[in-house]
Amino acid sequence: MLTKKEQRIRRSRQTRARIAIQRVVRLTVFRSNLHIYASVISDDGTRVLASASTAEKAVRAQLGGSGKGGNVAAATLIGKLIAEKAKAVGVEKVAFDRAGFAYHGRIKALAEAAREAGLQF
Repeated sequence: MLTKKEQRIRRSRQTRARIAIQRVVRLTVFRSNLHIYASVISDDGTRVLASASTAEKAVRAQLGGSGKGGNVAAATLIGKLIAEKAKAVGVEKVAFDRAGFAYHGRIKALAEAAREAGLQF
């Protein structure tokens, strides 16, 4: 019997294999109970081109001292931020890698905010 984490990692492997074949830049997302992290990774998978998370000092200040990074509002903020950072390094199109997490709640909020900010996937 696989644990919940092992099941998620197993799902993520299938997605990453598919994205690797496509040879495109990917936007990968990780969420914990307290924070959400997003990274834009190069098409060969060796370099992080841009990253944003609720653990960053500037973002925590924007969220208001409490640093509540485990909610939809925080995920929306990170989505906008990662799109801006990606466009700053010349990335317009990405493949969305949700790392085995369900496309719901915070993951969905981050994806939609990134799309609205001009990132295509």
